[in-house]
Amino acid sequence: MKNPTLLTAILGGVLAFSAPVITANELSKVDTLHLLEQEKSITNIYRAYYPSQELARKASITFHSQLLESNPTGGYLVLQLSTEEITQLESFGFNVQHDSGYIKKRALELESTRQRIQSASALGTDTSSTGQAATDVSIQAIPGYPCYETVEDTFAVAQSLVSSYPQLAEWIDVGNSWEKTAGLGGYDIWVLKLTNQSTGGDKPKLFANSAIHAREYTTAPLNLDFARWLLEGYGVDADATWILNHHEVHLMLQTNPDGRKFAESGLSWRKNTNQNFCSPTSNNRGVDLNRNFTFSWNSTNGNGSSGNQCSLTYRGPQPGSEPEIQAIEGYIRSLWPDRRGPNRNDAAPSDTSGIHIDIHSYSELVLWPWGDVNQTAPNGAALRTLGRKFAFFNGYTPQQSIGLYPTDGTSDSVSYGELGVAAYTFELGTSFFQACSTYENTIRPGNLPALIYAAKVVRTPYLTPSGPDSINLGLSNNAANGGVSAGTPVTLTATATDTRFNNSNGSESTQAINAAEYYIDTAPWESGASAIALSAIDGNFNQTTEGITGTINTSGLSNGQHIVYVRSRDTSGSWGAVSAVFLNITDTPPPSCSFEDNFTTSTGWSNSPSSTCSTGTFIRGNPNQVTNGGVVTQVGGDAGADGFALFTASNSSAGVNDVDGGVCIATSPTIPVSDASTLSFDWFHGQRDTGDDNSGDYFRIEVSTNGGSSFNSIVNIGDNRTQAQWTNATTSIPAGSSVVLRISASDGPSAGDLVEGGIDSVSICPD
Repeated sequence: MKNPTLLTAILGGVLAFSAPVITANELSKVDTLHLLEQEKSITNIYRAYYPSQELARKASITFHSQLLESNPTGGYLVLQLSTEEITQLESFGFNVQHDSGYIKKRALELESTRQRIQSASALGTDTSSTGQAATDVSIQAIPGYPCYETVEDTFAVAQSLVSSYPQLAEWIDVGNSWEKTAGLGGYDIWVLKLTNQSTGGDKPKLFANSAIHAREYTTAPLNLDFARWLLEGYGVDADATWILNHHEVHLMLQTNPDGRKFAESGLSWRKNTNQNFCSPTSNNRGVDLNRNFTFSWNSTNGNGSSGNQCSLTYRGPQPGSEPEIQAIEGYIRSLWPDRRGPNRNDAAPSDTSGIHIDIHSYSELVLWPWGDVNQTAPNGAALRTLGRKFAFFNGYTPQQSIGLYPTDGTSDSVSYGELGVAAYTFELGTSFFQACSTYENTIRPGNLPALIYAAKVVRTPYLTPSGPDSINLGLSNNAANGGVSAGTPVTLTATATDTRFNNSNGSESTQAINAAEYYIDTAPWESGASAIALSAIDGNFNQTTEGITGTINTSGLSNGQHIVYVRSRDTSGSWGAVSAVFLNITDTPPPSCSFEDNFTTSTGWSNSPSSTCSTGTFIRGNPNQVTNGGVVTQVGGDAGADGFALFTASNSSAGVNDVDGGVCIATSPTIPVSDASTLSFDWFHGQRDTGDDNSGDYFRIEVSTNGGSSFNSIVNIGDNRTQAQWTNATTSIPAGSSVVLRISASDGPSAGDLVEGGIDSVSICPD
């Protein structure tokens, strides 16, 4: 059982008894200062040095409510612990030490917040919980974190999306927060429902909720960015378009708005703000909403949650006692039928539709049931497969959500435990108060594709993820952009791969590709869908990754935008996720591109005489995937799926013919460009540091618009460990340019690291 923090002692002090009752809507500078003083008094904070990464991950799950910081370099977690919990950790081999350094650092952070509030007060502004003037209509973010919207601004953005996309978005009031229920202000609980309302039928449903724990800053912004991607991409991105045409996405952006308002002031607030538990004026009042769900509430007899009202994991007086949980459970039950039997070991049918994702921070984990018992869920194998697929995108560790000890009353207990719907928890990033730079550069780029994949496979999440992905879709003759006249043959190319799983915690079986097909305008699952077979570029379907191709007969297609759906199958008989590309038919011939190169033939690229490398000079060919020490240093296959790319070496194993002894440089021919154009290309860079001085390691792709007199970097990666994967880059080229491209890969003076790089699918086409 979790014990309360040192705030229990504080409650006997003058502050706790003299302070007024504080609500989320009325949180003033005086209230905030009072709560900050309470939090500064917490001293039961420890470093727990872990004996292994596996135990560190499990401890992060079990003690998530007390996890304050993770330091992989130092090999420890910073946790807020009771004496009993210290003993528990030590029994697993953890070395627990009091962390005065963290206590001082947190005190400085809280003091900085206090000074900001008082400074605003001195200027005569009425400071709200955001630390900004309450009358400032320009407030759009949490102070100090410009990428994170406040509760009010989250709702305002959602409402503006509904106004901008009325046929695609709906804003639904599904319940109330505790404070609103109690008549103390509070908030409505809203869901943003996204689908094309003009397309009917019983659509598969993805539900994602965020910010159920108030202090987890990154979660609601990620959910909102997912909504933006879908809506802003409709009609522009083929995948966003078909997802909204055929599926539904339901986003509960602020699951705990009362608590979130307190956290916006910099307080480490986790629970809701129910004043009936602990003390009306305590930082530790309220209920841990993610221990209050009904299906497995208190199922571990006090081991997976706490009956102590001041504990951070207080489960509430009874299952589903909190209005926020009543809102989310009621909505979940309205989305999906019950397809799982009454017994623990009853599996949901394999064709069960729907996915529930509960977005949390932090720990860089992808979790699935069970979390309250140390046994595999009845749909455990399929849950694990999809979990490893999600973790491929975000790079997190995939594992069942059981830690050192169980957790009970969590969100997946209803969606999976009761209804049989595939349920996951994403633990984003490395901090509750994550810096915006980390969110924008790492968390959003890694997790947005995971959410998009969830929206793709939500029709059959227990079946589709085991099949191969169809990626890197391309159409010849600029058919995906400017368009072609009806009757023009269009070559479709793509890559089918059965390898996109995160195998950092166990390994997922993979099979060879044995079929691929495409459909025009009618999706594979629709009545009347007509499959057209695609072929393997190398002539045989016999590898886990295959280039695939076919010729699209555009005769008879009407002018306008058409969707081409592509999917592939492996030898186990599993069809993978659908990907799509737009095919545009037009009466107006598009302007021709100045340059297109998939490296199937020589177009004049050459290794520069300025190269100093002893091995690794650039060649045309098909890269092999090479993995060394868990790092993919050379990507498998080429981006154009035609068997050719320009890259540093043709390797069969790590360290063979990679860049050594200096820098390898290749340059393109000079390319005249008449009209304002866009340069587009795909590139990869893989590097594994092996302990030498890597100060000279880099990978660069540069462009000159003046015939090679000067160059500007488009891709510039320095000394860092990088997983190789194909990535697209674009830049604008002004009219009248004389373009030269230059690609460089360098292994530093010691020449001991594994450095690879390559380029493919280069085009310079008019805007």
